[in-house]
Order: sequence, then structure tokens, then C-alpha cells
Amino acid sequence: MNYPVIAKQLLALLGGKDNLSALAHCATRLRLAVKDESLIQEKAIDDLEGVKGQFKVAGQYQIIFGSGIVNQVYAELAKLTGMSEMSTKDVASAGAQKQNWLQRAVKGLSDIFVPIIPAIVAGGLLMGIFNLLTAPGLFIEGQSLIDANPGLADLASMINTFANAPFVYLPVLLAFSASKKFGGNPFLGAALVC
Repeated sequence: MNYPVIAKQLLALLGGKDNLSALAHCATRLRLAVKDESLIQEKAIDDLEGVKGQFKVAGQYQIIFGSGIVNQVYAELAKLTGMSEMSTKDVASAGAQKQNWLQRAVKGLSDIFVPIIPAIVAGGLLMGIFNLLTAPGLFIEGQSLIDANPGLADLASMINTFANAPFVYLPVLLAFSASKKFGGNPFLGAALVC
């Protein structure tokens, strides 16, 4: 593959250097923020050597090249445009400016809630384990595992404590995440909720 040629052709099909406002890449895709989407020649981009697909999401235009190839195409595009030190967050920010108020509001909420999902999922899974240990008649007729093995009572109590923690401290988690999202001190945000 001739990466300089592919990058030059791609840049022309994207509407030229002046149509790009941000450029970055992840493991498999180029991530772009463009000023005028009507200048993009999508059909011709699909026909470029190495392109495996393309789509628009959250104000970003993404072109799939695959791992290894995307790094080379990005490096050549960065040379042509002078946009080299951008992160995927920079592209996301540039793309977010093109969204309407409802899309920005939903994205803002998701940016706050998504980081705390693992804690909520872990709490739910631990609640399931606690219920398996304490449900009467599930494994032993008329008894729970705790009734049959009293030594498990402390373990079940500890699991229950860990399982409930994300839900008890949900306001603290939300305040921490929201403070981070809006550029404040997350520890101060969490402390203010307490």
C-alpha cells in the first residue's frame, strides 16, 4: 500500500485540509471532525484502497482501516494537514460542537453515568451471589446455604455490604463523575454531597 498516496486521495475526498477541524485515530479507525459534511465523497472513500467502512457518530466522521494500516494513513494525513498532536477526546469535543442541544444533553448525561456503570454492575452481581447464599430451599430442601453452613454467614454479610455500597454511595459516585466531566475537583464534588 502506498500510504502517502492514499492519504492524499483521502484528504481530497474529505473536502481538503480546510474542511478538517480535528484528526486522531484509535486502534482501527481514523476519527475526524469536519466543518462541512456535504463536501465528503463517501462513495469514493469506500472505494479507496484499505478502507473497510465508514460511519458518522456523535458529530464525528470515522473511517475504518484496520489495525496497523490506520497508523500509517494517520501519520501521512497528519503530515499533510499539520494536525498531529490531537487525541480522540479532541475529536470528540470538536464533533460535539456540531450536535444539537438534545444530543449534547444526552452525551453530557452519558459522560457522567458511563464511568460508574462498572460499580453498579459489580454491586448487582454481588447481590446475586448473596441471594444464592441466603435463598431457602434453593440448594438444600428447606434451608439456605447459610443455614446448612453457619461458617458462611460472615462471608455472606461481607458480600452483602460490598453489594450495597455502590447503591448507598450512588450520589457520591455521581458527584465525583459529574465534577470530573465539568472540569471541577472530583474529590471536592464528592465531599459536597456527603
